[in-house]
Amino acid sequence: MKKTLLFLALIIVTSMSFAQNASYGVRVGYNISNLDFEPDPTFSNTHRNGFAIGFFGEYDLSASVGLAPEIQFSAEGGKERDLRVDYIQMPILVKFRIGDKLSVGAGPLVGVKVHEFEDGYRNFGFSGVGALEFMITDEIFIDARYHYGVTNILDDNPVGLEAKNTNIQLGIGVKI
Repeated sequence: MKKTLLFLALIIVTSMSFAQNASYGVRVGYNISNLDFEPDPTFSNTHRNGFAIGFFGEYDLSASVGLAPEIQFSAEGGKERDLRVDYIQMPILVKFRIGDKLSVGAGPLVGVKVHEFEDGYRNFGFSGVGALEFMITDEIFIDARYHYGVTNILDDNPVGLEAKNTNIQLGIGVKI
């Protein structure tokens, strides 16, 4: 785990040093999230509405490709109190620009749980992210993202349930 985080940090620092154009900013989002259980749970599992807030950097690798690391707080999980999980997340998106106003992106996301110490959830979660971004002005944008968990977030689960985070995030941001 430490090697993976160190490798990701090395990639970010290396790409930032080669980037010719860079912008930074803040982004807020509205989350519609849930836990995807396997097998289906015998209890109520409704979606949770939450929020996300974070800071990002965007570095041009070429005229049409950019790298966008971010750090954000994200309220996720299910609606029931026992199913809520909040994270500090670090998505790293590779963005492909389609014209001047539209871009699509994808990449990995690592999350560190910021909830109670022994609440039955693992401290780290990994997800994949897909994103669509539209620039309203040169500084203001709106975006939509979909996160799908790759790892089981349940810790020491004796009944054989597996749960993965799913999250739709609608956001607005400002590039500085």
